[in-house]
Amino acid sequence: MYIIKNKFIFLGISGLLVAASIFSIFYFGFRQGIDFAGGTLWQIQSENISGQEFLQEMFPESSVMPVEGGSFLIRMPEITEEQHQESLKVLQSRFSGLEELKFESIGPAIGKEVRDRAVWAFLAVLVGISLYIAFAFRKVSYPVNSWKYGIITLVTLFHDALIPAGMTAVIGYLGYGAELNTNFIIAILVVMGFSVHDTIVVFDRIRENLRLGIGKNEAFSGLVGRSIQETINRSINTSLTLVLVLVFLYFLGSPALFHFILVILVGTIVGTYSSICVASPLLTLWKRSGNI
Repeated sequence: MYIIKNKFIFLGISGLLVAASIFSIFYFGFRQGIDFAGGTLWQIQSENISGQEFLQEMFPESSVMPVEGGSFLIRMPEITEEQHQESLKVLQSRFSGLEELKFESIGPAIGKEVRDRAVWAFLAVLVGISLYIAFAFRKVSYPVNSWKYGIITLVTLFHDALIPAGMTAVIGYLGYGAELNTNFIIAILVVMGFSVHDTIVVFDRIRENLRLGIGKNEAFSGLVGRSIQETINRSINTSLTLVLVLVFLYFLGSPALFHFILVILVGTIVGTYSSICVASPLLTLWKRSGNI
């Protein structure tokens, strides 16, 4: 009952985080990866490269970023294979033992197509999950209509996606390499899948208690609070297991996966919070507002 009694505090915290995330997204914007914006990503390594000044002078329209292991990541507009080979020869003549670790070049048309498909996939997942929840709870029409479960699930999914997205915008703006790319979309979809699972656990306990007539003589908010108490240990323990794995992966895994893992890590924590402290309180508020 503690969560339901203090629902405005928890909803206020979520509101502040969502507002800050929306502000970050619109103010800072996203640094788009080449798979969305198009361009060339080139990673080279040589013990003779002491700094990035020469690379920045050679590629004035590019951004050069040092990477762990003594390599450099060059991000530039799309170049042809002929330009790639010419530049590689110049670098190899300037720096002995130069090694090319990665070269990716994607045209803007392909990048736009990938971006559009990612957006449609994200929207399709949102709609599909909401419809499934509404269908799964179709027999629960009192005291809250079944479609409201679906709408509230949709709201919590937006909540769980916006906060990691806002974090990514800030990290990208600060120059730590976080980008809006395919990996980011996959991470958000993973977060949404985990979050909806947690939300369903709580909603299903509410449905079961309603079906069995448990708490028929108590207010709906009391039944929801008791349902949260019955499921909170399972939700937290499941999330904690995943969080521990992600923390180890973040500190011990490949640097290339840092931001991917960070989005899932933050999203998992936020998703657990929303399934317990946002979804169910919203359900009680909507019920109290009337039978809409």
